[in-house]
Formats: sequence, C-alpha cells, structure tokens
Amino acid sequence: MTVLVRQFCILTAIMCSMALVCVVPSVAYAGPSNGLMDISADGTLLACSNRDSGTVTIVDLTTNKTLREFTVGHKPEGVTFVGETHQLAIAVYADDVIMFCDADTAAEIATVDVFDEPYGLVSNKAGTRVYATLDFPGRIVEIDTSKHAIVREFDVGSFLKGLALSADEQTLYASEYYTAVVIGVAVSDGSIVDRWQGASGYNLSRQLTIHPSRSKLYVTHIRSRITTAHGEGSIFPYVTVMDTRPQSEQKSKTATRIKPVPMDAFLGALVTANPWETGISPDGKHLYVVFAGTDDMFACNVIDDDYRELNYRAYLQIGKNPRAVRVSNDGKTVYVYQALDFNIAVIDAATMQVRDTISVCDNPLPDDQWLGKVLFYRAMQPMSGRRWISCSSCHPDGQQDGRVWQNPEGLRDTQPLAGLAWTHPLHWSADRDEVQDFEHTIRGPLMQGQGLLKGTVQPSLEEPNGRLSDALDALAAYTNSHTFSMSPFSKNGLSEGAKRGKDVFFSKETRCAECHSGPLFTDSNPINKLIMHDVGTGGDDPSEQLGPQYDTPTLLGVYRSAPYLHHGKAATLRDVLTTSNTGDKHGKTSQLSEDEISDLIEFLQALPYEDPVSAAIENNLIKVEK
Repeated sequence: MTVLVRQFCILTAIMCSMALVCVVPSVAYAGPSNGLMDISADGTLLACSNRDSGTVTIVDLTTNKTLREFTVGHKPEGVTFVGETHQLAIAVYADDVIMFCDADTAAEIATVDVFDEPYGLVSNKAGTRVYATLDFPGRIVEIDTSKHAIVREFDVGSFLKGLALSADEQTLYASEYYTAVVIGVAVSDGSIVDRWQGASGYNLSRQLTIHPSRSKLYVTHIRSRITTAHGEGSIFPYVTVMDTRPQSEQKSKTATRIKPVPMDAFLGALVTANPWETGISPDGKHLYVVFAGTDDMFACNVIDDDYRELNYRAYLQIGKNPRAVRVSNDGKTVYVYQALDFNIAVIDAATMQVRDTISVCDNPLPDDQWLGKVLFYRAMQPMSGRRWISCSSCHPDGQQDGRVWQNPEGLRDTQPLAGLAWTHPLHWSADRDEVQDFEHTIRGPLMQGQGLLKGTVQPSLEEPNGRLSDALDALAAYTNSHTFSMSPFSKNGLSEGAKRGKDVFFSKETRCAECHSGPLFTDSNPINKLIMHDVGTGGDDPSEQLGPQYDTPTLLGVYRSAPYLHHGKAATLRDVLTTSNTGDKHGKTSQLSEDEISDLIEFLQALPYEDPVSAAIENNLIKVEK
C-alpha cells in the first residue's frame, strides 16, 4: 500500500468514527428494471458490471463467493439475465456493443453492434427479447435473443438511460438522463403512449425500478438549481414515484401521477447526495436507495396510499461510491455494489447488518487516480461541507450535466472533461491553469469543504498548486484521465456530406480552423501561452463579469455536448453557425448556403473520426512521460 493510499485510509477511518453509523438494506432482484447488477431467475447467480476494470463478475449466491470474472470491453454498464436462463446480456457502453455471455462458463455467445452508448438493459420473461437504451442518441433497441440481432429501434427521447418493462410486457418505460422525464413506449409498435415530466431542473436519472405488483415506477435523480452557486441550495437528491395508471383509475381524483420524495429531508436533517439506483423487495414492501456521493443507503417502507408512497425504515453507512442495489429473490438479503471498494456488501434485510463482503475485481486504477476518483465523487469532507454536492454532481463519469449555471462570473455551460489534460487552461474564462486550482472551488461557497491543502490560507491562482498536496494531485490525476470517444457518426469513415463539410471547415474563408486548430480542434493547450478570443457572445449575458474573450473549447465530441457557447444560448450546432454568429465574429459563416451549413454540421458531428491523441503527440501538443 502506498503512502498516498494509506493516508487516505487513515483519513476515512477518522471520518467514519465521527459519523452516525447505522444499518441499511439493498435490493437483489432486477427482473424488469435496469441496473448495474442482476440476479438470475433461479436466485443462484448475481452478475455485476465493473466499469473501471472492463469486466463482469459472477457471484454464487449460495456461498457468497466469486465464481468468475471476465473481460467484456470498455466501461460496461447495465446487465440483465435473459429470461429464466443463465445467459447474460451486457451493455458495453464505450464499445457500442451489447454482449451476450454464458454466466456459467464466461463464454461469449454473441455481440450486437449498436449505434452508440448502450446503458440500460431488461429482458422479457420468456427470454426471447432484450431491450436496451442508447444514451446517445436516445433510442430503445429490441434484440431477438435467438438470432442476437436488432429487430427494431425506437426513437424515444433525449439521452436515455433508465429502462423498465411493465408486468404485462406491453409497455417499456425509459428515463431521460438530463431531465428525468419518463416516457412510456408501446412494445407493439414503438409509439409513445405516455409521459411523466417533473419539475424543471430534474437531472441525471440513470435507473428505473418498477414495483412488482403495483403500477409504480421509482426514479432516482437530482435537481439542479442552476441559479444558486452555493452548496446549500444548488443540488438536491430525489426519488420520484410515478404512477403509471391513467388518472381515471387512481383511488383519488386529486392524486398526482408524480410524487417527488426529497432524500435530503427523508431522515430529519441528514443530507444525502447523488442517488444512483434503487432496488425493491420481491414482495414490493421495501425500497432501497444508494447514494454515490455520501456513501450511504436508505431502506424505505413502501406505502400503498397513492400519497406518501415512502417512509423511513433504516439508514446504513456503507462503502465507497455505491452504484447498485439488488434484493435476493427470497427478500432476505440485500446486495450493494460499492464501486470504488470493488466489492459487494451483503446485508441482512431483517437486521440491516452487513454479513459479508464479496470482492468482484482488483482495483484496476493507479493509486493516485483511485484516490482522485474517490475525492471527485465525495460529497463529504474534506471535499464538501454540507453533503449536497460533489464534483461528480456536474461532471458524472467525466461527462457534462447538460446545464448552464449562473455563476458569479456569469452564465457558464458545463463542459465535458474529455481531453482536459491536453486542453488547459480551464474554464471558459481560462482563469485556472491547472486542476489543482480547484482547491478554490472546494473551499469556496459552492462546496464549502476543508480543502486538500494544509493550512487555512487560500492558495494562489497565479502560483502553482501542483505538488503541494498528494490528495490534490490525485484529484488532478483522475480529472485529467478522461480521454476522447470516437464519434458514432464516423464509424464507417466520413460520409460524403461530412467530407464536403470538412472542406468548408478548413477553408480560408470560414476561418473555423484558425482557432479550432490541430488534432485536438482547439488552440487551447497547456504548453503554449494563453490564447483567448472574442467571438461576439460576451454581451449576450447581462450578468457577465469576465468577458468578452473566452478560451477555445475542443470540438471533439461536440455532437453530444449541447447546449453550446459559454452561456449555453445556442441550443444546436446550427444555432452556433447562424443565429448566434451575428457579425461573423465566430468564423465567417453568413455566406454559407443551407446545404453548406448542413455539410459543416455533419462534419462537426463526425469528430473525432480518427485518433486525436496519437496525432497530438506527433505534433508535440501532448507530452508523454518516459
């Protein structure tokens, strides 16, 4: 164990000794609800996807022993057993495939290519069909498990992750990641038959749990209050209960089809952060909620009154970054996947005591990246003083949160972290030249943490903060570890339209490539001097304090990072090139025809279409340590 890891373990032990320690349950029956774990219909096997290691682990639930771990690809997410079999379907998120394997032997049966980012998976009871959500572009795909082929695809919404199948198998329910809107889809023809939309600001909904006997869905999500850059009012954790019956069938004429349950007020003044998944007992009497930001779990009683819906049963402080919860088929045991401990907690559902832990994989991360990731997801001290918010609340798994925040410096669109190590300085205003400068954010009003540097004096933004703290350097190591994914629009190379758009992009007349230059499509990098540009947007926001010049963002992955510009006022790429480019200050595009604009957008959506990192190394834009 390195000094770095040992120091963090000591820190964690001290914090835990000061915290309230109780016991909580968790759910181990996936059935028609998506999740990062699933239990076979006969109750003997549990499958767990391990995003960081790129593996899936199979656990024998009769002995609580790991039977096998096998490699499936980059960033696996949802898993589901197929019908009553031990065949397993796995959504390999970063490889754009759904893999089918034999859980008894780990043998690969087939892979099914999908357009992009498969996440949630469910199977019908007969095992003849598996359904999957595609985060981008917001589709549901239906797979025939006898042929292992896609038979239908439904365009449903925007950025889908959560997925559930009704008891009669007539309706699929999918949740939009950035809105927590739930959409009902008819299995018969893929038509949209219903829609549940909560309050504005609902965000980051990854999973749906369907009640085994009642017409209820449980949706985990946060609510982002974008006008408040303060740790005590910006991010709120929720489980929202949605009634899938029409209003005419409900007990009360005044009953609402959407009941939000704020998890930060569920147990007195205890604040929780970043709910990830829920799981429900087979009898439908208990719901379990895990919180990836505060490392804890609620056990809830399910109330059949169409009003309160949930009340408190028990609380348990658990391991690092819990991301999944399932209940055994007999309802006696709860399993919680503790993603950054790389194990599963086995919890007695009656006593809420942890009986055992099951290792699912070795820690695949370097020590500094592991510690940095723990800190990045932590909504507790030393990172966060009020337990509402962590770095991952806005940058989950290196992605953006799809929000435009009212910050003290003005409106700021959240950017993804891909390529961050090579595109410094940071922020739209380029006010930070290293990740370690975010010590200011940790100590500031947003997070109100103790910070990772020793002492009470606020560190300088001008002087280097790197190498002053092992923990702060670890946070930088993890944050800088996110790399680019290839665009799904260029899997077969550039289309003819994209090729024409490439010519438009690199033409001297449009001047797009003057700022969005090189293999990283930005002139922002940590090697050269600071370069800023006035693209005519600084006056669009009356609250702006630092404009009118801004740092150039990379265009790699721009196909999935809307809205655009520093203030997020361009909803689409077409807006960037037309209505948001008055006076041709953001490249010269007013002379382009509609066809040329469309071709240029097609090219932008295709980025990256080749490995940008190798090219950046060759061009000395990325330094490789020898």
